[in-house]
Amino acid sequence: MAARRRIRSGRVSATHAARNFGQLVDRVREEQATYIVDRGGVPVARIGPVGPAACTLRDLVDLLRNRRPLGDEYGRLVESAVAHHNELRARRNPWAR
Repeated sequence: MAARRRIRSGRVSATHAARNFGQLVDRVREEQATYIVDRGGVPVARIGPVGPAACTLRDLVDLLRNRRPLGDEYGRLVESAVAHHNELRARRNPWAR
């Protein structure tokens, strides 16, 4: 079993980050560290490792291929809702008798 690295995090000033940017990037890469960058005591940025994409196009294709059928009742309900929302609605003329 591979040894897990301890994930480090911390806060640094914008000045420190600017002066030591190469070292921060190295620590992010090597130690999976994440840093919050403060300017005037206010957090303004995060420097951290890039994660994998949340979803790829291949994931979407697989999801669509492996989905369960929705069924006839669901189809009827969708058609009914679409028809209802596509009905022409005219305002009642308040002056007509």
